[in-house]
Amino acid sequence: MGRTPVLLLIILLAMFTVACSSKPRIVVGSKNFTEQVVLGEIISQQIERRLGVEVDRKLDLGGTLLAHEALRGGSIDLYPEYTGTALTAILKQTVVRDAKTAFGIVHQSYSAWGIEWLPPLGFNDSFAMVVRSRTARDQHLKSLSDAARRREAWRLGVGYEFTQRPDGLRGLVKTYGLRVDGDPVAMDLGLLYPALLSQKVEMAAANATDGMLAHPEFTVLEDDLHYFPPYECAIAVRADTLTRYPRLREALTELSGRISDASMRRMNELVDVEHKPAGEVARDFLKELK
Repeated sequence: MGRTPVLLLIILLAMFTVACSSKPRIVVGSKNFTEQVVLGEIISQQIERRLGVEVDRKLDLGGTLLAHEALRGGSIDLYPEYTGTALTAILKQTVVRDAKTAFGIVHQSYSAWGIEWLPPLGFNDSFAMVVRSRTARDQHLKSLSDAARRREAWRLGVGYEFTQRPDGLRGLVKTYGLRVDGDPVAMDLGLLYPALLSQKVEMAAANATDGMLAHPEFTVLEDDLHYFPPYECAIAVRADTLTRYPRLREALTELSGRISDASMRRMNELVDVEHKPAGEVARDFLKELK
């Protein structure tokens, strides 16, 4: 082969490589817990089936700040986030307890970074104060006000952040007059339910969409004084990505209002308790969505 054909072949290979590398793709991120990974898969598969665009998954990124900086920096195009988290952890604002107001503040504030919040997905992953169902029956407990009327102090189990959060223990005790037996027992969130079953603790500060709450052994006490702020989940997406892919907004908003507390709880249960792959759980959810 002469020199010219060789050069031509090199040029053609280079052009092919560039063409392949520039193929349109969207990068979907998530934080590092089950619910976020499931949502990341739902979003990714929704994009693939509606737009026919390749999706790079950067799921299980880490905590809130890592995911937020990845979005601002452009290493991901979108990820699911919670209004209460955005308000307190990112914007450093005081707790807002009206869902519409909270969403409005977040939506407007993030626009300064070129990030848009799409309408919420439909579920609220706020805190949930959980007791054993037997305890609730025996002591006639339906709400946190009922729990506060108990003479005995509660042995309380919490995650490591709950005692420090602006929407955590201090305000809860003040709002309800809840009596707590000494310092709460701090532990990994996954250990709260075994601690309840073994009666190491009597009440736990869990999350409203935990998969274990699908089991009849546990009862969530109603937050009847509305202490906990809204943690509505929505997709935060870069505005320039929405511009590059005109059909993306429509595809993503098809998910808005379609995931209930119960359905999110069930999907978490399928992954955490029944050990099904997140991708399979997401695929089954989208089949039912049609």
